[in-house]
Amino acid sequence: MNTAINFVKEAYAELSRATWMPRDKVVQSTIFVFMVVILVAAFVNTIDFGLARILDAVIGGR
Repeated sequence: MNTAINFVKEAYAELSRATWMPRDKVVQSTIFVFMVVILVAAFVNTIDFGLARILDAVIGGR
């Protein structure tokens, strides 16, 4: 139990020394990541749809 308490104390001390990005930069980065995820999901969905159509045409579909 002593090691767990010691770990939490050391982790808190380390986090207090860390430098954090300003809030506006965090918001900008979050929006950017969100947009990239949407674009990648749309791309993968388009590729999947296209390959499914091609496979249906080759195999004969339902």
